[in-house]
Amino acid sequence: MAARSSALKRTSTAPVRTKETVQPDRLIHERLRLGIVSALAANDSLSFTELKKLLNATDGNVSVHARKLEDAGYIACEKAFDGRIPKTNYHLTPTGRRALDKYLNHMEALIKAMRDR
Repeated sequence: MAARSSALKRTSTAPVRTKETVQPDRLIHERLRLGIVSALAANDSLSFTELKKLLNATDGNVSVHARKLEDAGYIACEKAFDGRIPKTNYHLTPTGRRALDKYLNHMEALIKAMRDR
């Protein structure tokens, strides 16, 4: 029985765990928030309407997720009026850029580790 148990252990495909498991930034990892941060990384700024169309999302979804990113300091929001029409513009902050770079590096390392298996 002991021989069978040790044989099972040797052929196990369970992932190797380290002392410290590094997790991706949960704030950015969510699909819509990653879309917002990525879109703003590729553009100097985007309006609320542009983000909504680009991400094919509802007003409520963009608003809620943008607020979470803004509260974390990852994006900044500027509100103004064009005549009587309110305009909301967003841009990525330096903190947001660093968080995105760190997230992308983490994801690239995971992909590399899986390909090297």
